[in-house]
Amino acid sequence: MDTSALATSFGARLPEWVPAELADVPDALPRDEERVRLVNRLAERNHREDTGGPFAALVVERETGRIVSAGVNLVLASGLSSTHAEVVALSLAQARLAAWDLGAPGGPELELVVNWRPCVMCYGAAMWSGVRRVLIAGDGPEVEELTGFDEGPMREDWIEQFDRRGIEIAVVHGALRDEAVEVFRGYGARTDAVVYNARGTSGGAS
Repeated sequence: MDTSALATSFGARLPEWVPAELADVPDALPRDEERVRLVNRLAERNHREDTGGPFAALVVERETGRIVSAGVNLVLASGLSSTHAEVVALSLAQARLAAWDLGAPGGPELELVVNWRPCVMCYGAAMWSGVRRVLIAGDGPEVEELTGFDEGPMREDWIEQFDRRGIEIAVVHGALRDEAVEVFRGYGARTDAVVYNARGTSGGAS
């Protein structure tokens, strides 16, 4: 075959507004609420900037809250369906640390922070990344109901499956959950919102 037309690399880059948005953020966020508040803030701005869907993620040191990486959904900006916020944040953490295993011996335990329960793709990405904890703003049908995205056939025992692999799931309820839902509501209310499910009926969104 003629291989000259084959793509041999791919990649994604954070939009310039992300580092600017993080400029006033402390190096470490010791409290769960601070971490979730930041991903809600990034998720809101991401869709307002038209760089992707209303999703964001962080990788932080579990004990100190030191920020290792930040990611937002880049499906629309990159043209790559796999560049969900969790995948972006995990990949940037792995690039920064030069380690495919974020749970390798000798380093601090790391945590993935997301503004909602991961979709079926990011469920796997988080499970195999090496993080020891996943902190989310909420879990429920609101993403699909308010945005039209399809999060995929998640197992009912998804929390137990993480637990079996030594990964803790923590959920922040209350006002921060409501804040996350409002971000989805805002995206769904946009007349120009792109529901980028494959074939228009299925696919991931987070």
